Amino acid sequence: MADAARWKATVYVGGLAPQVTNSNVVDAFIPFGEIAEVKLPKPDRSDYGETHKGFAYVEFEDSADAKEAIDNMDQAEFFGRILKVSQAKAPKSAQEGLGSKTAVWDQEGWLAENAGDQADLHEAPAGPDPMQGLEELDVAGPKQQ
Repeated sequence: MADAARWKATVYVGGLAPQVTNSNVVDAFIPFGEIAEVKLPKPDRSDYGETHKGFAYVEFEDSADAKEAIDNMDQAEFFGRILKVSQAKAPKSAQEGLGSKTAVWDQEGWLAENAGDQADLHEAPAGPDPMQGLEELDVAGPKQQ
């Protein structure tokens, strides 16, 4: 499955209780269609006994099944908590957007998107020149009487 189609068939499930397992998530979402994969991200540091970060990604074989799961499971109670189920968003590249280590103007596509803005900077401003008539002034400040 292509990446774009894969993300359309993936739902984000937030608000999971700590005791929820991968198997519990599969059991809750299998009625909506064939599940390709369930991911329960683990915390970076497991010093606090946490088993997962409190959310999961459920990838279905078909994007229509993902929509059905969102419609039926969003705001549902699961292990005593209210779930937030929505369309998953594709992760941003580490080289793009805020937090990247590359300057925005060096990122691919930025110049193409913003090239029109540069042309506007070099055009002459409309209306009379605000500096006209100031050529004979030697010093700044009010005129000396």
